[in-house]
Amino acid sequence: MRTGIDPPKWHAPAAESQVIQWLLDSDPSIRWQVMRDLIASSPEQVAAERARVGTEGAGARLLALQAADGRWSGAAWNRGWNSTMHVLMLLRDMGLDPASEPARRATELVRDRVTWKGCGPRECDANAFFDGEVEPCINGQVAAVGAYFGPDVRRLVARLVAEQLPDGGWNCEAANGSIRSSFNTTICVLEALHAFERAAGRSQEVFEARLRGQEYLLERRLFRRRSTGEVIERDRKGGFEWTRFAFPTWWHYDVLRGLEYLRSAGIPYDDRMAEAIELVASKRDADGRWPLETSYPGVMPVEIDQGVGQPSRWNTLRALRVLNWFRGTGVP
Repeated sequence: MRTGIDPPKWHAPAAESQVIQWLLDSDPSIRWQVMRDLIASSPEQVAAERARVGTEGAGARLLALQAADGRWSGAAWNRGWNSTMHVLMLLRDMGLDPASEPARRATELVRDRVTWKGCGPRECDANAFFDGEVEPCINGQVAAVGAYFGPDVRRLVARLVAEQLPDGGWNCEAANGSIRSSFNTTICVLEALHAFERAAGRSQEVFEARLRGQEYLLERRLFRRRSTGEVIERDRKGGFEWTRFAFPTWWHYDVLRGLEYLRSAGIPYDDRMAEAIELVASKRDADGRWPLETSYPGVMPVEIDQGVGQPSRWNTLRALRVLNWFRGTGVP
């Protein structure tokens, strides 16, 4: 890892306090993360605000949509964004406290009642939800929410580690002969491995796999081709631009998501991050906010932002804490 190089410098706009207030005037799922990551509120204040995620606002609305059979929208997974897996991913992003009664109740229903029947390959029909299916991009998301909310995902994590490709990443097409990794699949698996280590403690095998996966991103400066150094303008699978930031990201990679992972994992500054960080900084508008630049086709279970082209509280929160972390003033 490269050391001894100072990260890029930014000057916070004079209106940043107004941006913080704008973020605070929102949903509990955003407020508690602002309090923890941007304004360093006391642990007691942060915990009290976080507790509201399961009982108020978007988090409570999501929880209310769960059926008695444990599923959301009648599916473990679907091609929209309102299935059991997608809602659990969103609740994780919102920071629903895994130890809270709403989280335990919802997770236990999923663990005990939800299978992959009709939602994946037929051979996986009898699999319990947290046993996953076959694609590492999907299994990465399942393992991430399992590690976060508490169910045992050790076997699923072991499978993901075993599926790492020689170049350090992962690809859902590996079963079809692909030997090159995918940014999309790799970020899903990296988030899962990190969540597992945070929950279960460091496993040398998992840790080493995660380091190789991080290096896959860093060797490519988070959005360039390793072979030519050219910017990867569009994702091959969906045609989406990695330099345009969405939230929720679902299985899609973008530069901000890559940096959010590195920040969350506490990775020391590396000069190969510089261009990606500058890209994030360049997206700030005159009011100090970041827009929602794109969204992915599908049905949202609840609306959480104002729409594409409008200032996005979620993108602003995520961008500010990335910049704060890499300029040395944030909280990991």
